[in-house]
Amino acid sequence: QVQLVESGGGLVQAGGSLRLSCAASGSIRSINAMGWYRQVPGKQGELVAGITSGGITNFADSVKGRFTISRDNAKNTVYMQMNSLKPEDTAVYYCYGDLITTYYTSSSRFWGQGTQVTVSS
Repeated sequence: QVQLVESGGGLVQAGGSLRLSCAASGSIRSINAMGWYRQVPGKQGELVAGITSGGITNFADSVKGRFTISRDNAKNTVYMQMNSLKPEDTAVYYCYGDLITTYYTSSSRFWGQGTQVTVSS
């Protein structure tokens, strides 16, 4: 079964750092883009960061200069380093991966289970 498993969320004070990880497993042929959305109850989710298979990155304006994203293709894993965290970063972070599964040539989007990030002031 193809799945994405997230880890690294938790509680942190403003100004602190966290690193999220998201590992894909299962019958995977290759992976295109990976990244994270975040969602606060009562608000629309937003794209936080993404990274293409070639390593090109994209960030929400609100996190530019504070967050970085990287991937280890050999491990089918994406990482997001979150520095200088602010209370407004508090959200559930959902990893996504555009995965090409075995026997297929086009990708489908899979989602992680979500991980809570809480930043206190």
